[in-house]
Amino acid sequence: MKRALITGISGFVGSHLAELLLTKGVEVHGTIRWRSKLDNIIAIKDKLKLVDADMRDGHSLLKAIEESSPDYLFHLASQSFVPMSWRAPADTIDTNAIGTIHLFEAIRQSNCDPIIQIAGSSEEYGMVYPDETPITELNPLRPLSPYGVSKVTEDMLGCQYHRSYGLKIIVTRAFNHTGPRRGDVFVTSNFSKQIAEIEKALKEPVMYVGNLNAKRDFSDVRDIVRAYWMAVTKCEYGEVYNICSEKARTIQSVLDLLLTMTDKNVEIKQDPSRMRPSDVEILQGDCSKFRAKTGWQAEIAFEKTMADLLDWWRRTM
Repeated sequence: MKRALITGISGFVGSHLAELLLTKGVEVHGTIRWRSKLDNIIAIKDKLKLVDADMRDGHSLLKAIEESSPDYLFHLASQSFVPMSWRAPADTIDTNAIGTIHLFEAIRQSNCDPIIQIAGSSEEYGMVYPDETPITELNPLRPLSPYGVSKVTEDMLGCQYHRSYGLKIIVTRAFNHTGPRRGDVFVTSNFSKQIAEIEKALKEPVMYVGNLNAKRDFSDVRDIVRAYWMAVTKCEYGEVYNICSEKARTIQSVLDLLLTMTDKNVEIKQDPSRMRPSDVEILQGDCSKFRAKTGWQAEIAFEKTMADLLDWWRRTM
């Protein structure tokens, strides 16, 4: 039986990936912290092997790697909320960039030689000009947030450790992804939660929003984790791959779609606190390189993703 180690297994993407790997007959190990909420993995917890580890503690990562002896290592643990990275830039860099160094050094110190997937981000591209879309892997990296900078650093470290030490690293740059269990600080989930609260009369029928003009390339998280599995089983070490739907949607259109799924009359108000110091206007990717290598295609329609997310909040409230 193949073994996999997922850093950040209790998170949004980590929990979905764990579910997928179990269906593949993979023995799944995962890192958690003492304060980690386990709600996302509670249904499968008995099938997982969990170990306490922190990205800031190289010794704990070495222990996790030696205990799990993984064939595949999926590095998902990070501070992933872009607005938080402006409020806590040093913490974001420490967790994401320095934490990745701790992970790579722990792998080097161990007797393991796993295939490693680094979960990069479309936020690495940052300032993208209209004539540069759809974005390929060769597009310049101009991150516009400390989070984006941290992910560029992870990306570059992956390339460096592959070339310097031969680590079997594959970098994926996933564009926006959402679905059930998405944290409520993220736009699609926040909108869905607000609608669920309004439906249950837990808040006034007013939705608070930020920038509705930004355009994003959304995929379903269940399609994304399927792509991560394909990455470690079919892609080349030392390479970078975009993963995306190749369609750009305005945040306004996402809001409009969700509003068709409720019978409540909702007032929309802009909340200045939700506006970013600098925002990426458009992120629309090109995943032809990844598709040619793996045959991956997005299978879940965006309308279903949003319906599933909203229904998840209705059940969770």
